[in-house]
Amino acid sequence: MSVEFKAVAAQELPEQDRAINRVADAVHRVNEAIQRAVAAGVSVELVRVSRHHDGAGAWGDQMIPLVRAPATSGAA
Repeated sequence: MSVEFKAVAAQELPEQDRAINRVADAVHRVNEAIQRAVAAGVSVELVRVSRHHDGAGAWGDQMIPLVRAPATSGAA
């Protein structure tokens, strides 16, 4: 499945909308990278390692990838 992105001029959007778009674009790139990794034969799991707070009520999860290479045949 292929998804097409159409960029919106950043200066036309409020700061919060630009921040949301930056996250959405980054997640899209991560998802594409995960698909390529799976196609290459590795498994990928995203794990939350921390939660970032701004001190005013906003927060966001921070993630790391756990990548597992395929088991090799004939391993003892």
